[in-house]
Amino acid sequence: MSKKKSKLSSSGTDLDEWETKIVETLSLCEDINEPEKYYSDLKAIGESFKENQNMLLTSECFKALGNKHRFIILESLKVKDRCVCELEAILQKSQPVVSHHLKKLEEVHLIKGWKKGKFTHFSLIKKNFQKVADMLSELVLNSTNWFGEIS
Repeated sequence: MSKKKSKLSSSGTDLDEWETKIVETLSLCEDINEPEKYYSDLKAIGESFKENQNMLLTSECFKALGNKHRFIILESLKVKDRCVCELEAILQKSQPVVSHHLKKLEEVHLIKGWKKGKFTHFSLIKKNFQKVADMLSELVLNSTNWFGEIS
């Protein structure tokens, strides 16, 4: 879908229809005096988030963790390395289903598969869990805008 340019802003930049609506909505907010500039600042914040590799990795990890079967896999790997057939029994799912979930967890580098004889076993990758925990901790520790604590 192409964006249609709808008007030239007062600052001389082209805004598409969606941007124009956002600027109009921002102009209704009590604390915003220059809605076009404020929109531009907000857009820059969004772009900086998209370029933050740690944030992107953490986001992908949270997506992977958002599935209960994957979470069960991780919980079972906390105890010991496991082969696919053990995970099939734990999840009560077929090998293709289990392999799909394992692939998703491997893609975000939370687990690693390795051959042991004719079976593939999986282990947790501690340093990558630590990276995710550090990102979450940084988010919590550096946040100053907590509900109920806003001045």
